[in-house]
This record gives sequence, C-alpha cells and structure tokens, in this order.
Amino acid sequence: MNQDLSVKAGIKDTIPTLSGYIGVGLAFGIVAKAGGLSVLLITLMSLITYSGAAQFVIVSMLLSGSSFLAIVMSVFLLSARMLLMGMTVAPYLKHESMKRNIILGSLLTDETFALTMNKLNYTERMISFEWLNSSNIIAYLTWIISSAIGGSLGSLIPNPMNYGLDFAFIAMFIGLLYLQIRADKTMNFNLQLIMVGVTLLLVFVGLIFIPSNLLLLVVTLVGCGLGVVIKHAFF
Repeated sequence: MNQDLSVKAGIKDTIPTLSGYIGVGLAFGIVAKAGGLSVLLITLMSLITYSGAAQFVIVSMLLSGSSFLAIVMSVFLLSARMLLMGMTVAPYLKHESMKRNIILGSLLTDETFALTMNKLNYTERMISFEWLNSSNIIAYLTWIISSAIGGSLGSLIPNPMNYGLDFAFIAMFIGLLYLQIRADKTMNFNLQLIMVGVTLLLVFVGLIFIPSNLLLLVVTLVGCGLGVVIKHAFF
C-alpha cells in the first residue's frame, strides 16, 4: 500500500481482502441454497442487501418462520454500525459532491472501511472518490459472484464450516488490524495495544449481557469513549 489514490491503486489495495468475500460468499450461497432459496434469489439478496452477517440472519429467520417486521428490524440493528463507519469516513470526503458521497456510502463495508482507515496512514489523511469507489466496486462484484457460485454448488458441500470458510473474515480482519497498528504513526503504539485489549474485554463481557445484533454497535460506542478517556488521561 502506498500514497497512490487512483482507480488502479484502489483495485490493487483491495485484492488481498477478497479472500474474505470469496470464502464467506461461497459459504452463504451454500447455506442459503440448502435453506431452499434459488440461485436467483441468492444473487438478488447479495445484490440488494450486500451484507454477509445480515444475509445469514435473513436466511435463518426465514427458516424459523419469523415475521417480515422482525427480519427488517434485526437487519437494521445489525447494520446500524455502518452509520458510525460512514460518519467516520465522511470528513475525508467533504471535497466530493453529495452524489459521490451517497455512492461511496452505499457500498461501504467493514472491509473497505478498515482498508480506508489504513490507507489514510499513507496519504497524509486524504482519500479520493476514485480510490474508494474502485475498492467498493471490486469488493461488491466479488461478493455477488461468490455467493452466486456458492448457491450453484448447493448441496455438493454439506458442511462448509469443515473447510474453515467461516474463519475467512476473521483472518482477514486480524491481518487488517495488524497492518493498521504497524502503519499508524499518529497514535502511540502502547495506546493501540491497550485499546485492542479493552475491545476484546468489552466483546467478551458483552456476549454475556448484550444481544449479538447490538453487540458491535454498543462495543464501538463504549470503546471509543474509553479510548478518548484513556488517551487524554495517560497519553
């Protein structure tokens, strides 16, 4: 990764993260097909919903006979974290038009958000529409194609978790976190390690008391607050 903010750089920087989209996309397609959805519906869901976690929730709730309103509310709560991510990226795109910001925000994901935060360390805190849009699009297309292929495979893979496909996203985020900590020279290294530990502790405790569809949002808000306090008190 370097300071280049061109379309070509956006594609190149995103390629290492695509294994996560491919692995989980295939797994989702296989699970959804086993749940009775057609390849067309699986592809349309990836095209319109475009959220791995939300799509797995939709399939499981459909199978359990949940109401339409319950499904909508669950997906909304699960995806509420994107509001925080969008607001974090927005200040770096103030020079772009409203139309361009809507385009970027509509396709922003956990992975392209993390990639953007890491890219800022190389570009003097600047992001271009061309770079982020190309990153979003290549990720979007990869997710759609992977889930469609997974749906086509169907029952050929009875238990995709045996192949470790469920760990693809986790492994990718571990890699992104490592790169972020190494590249970010604007924040004290010890502070970053402390916040990683604090976040892990919050998630561990939150799993006991907080519904999973709210956990990430709550941990993000509490973690950010604690981070500000710790930084000003000790660093």
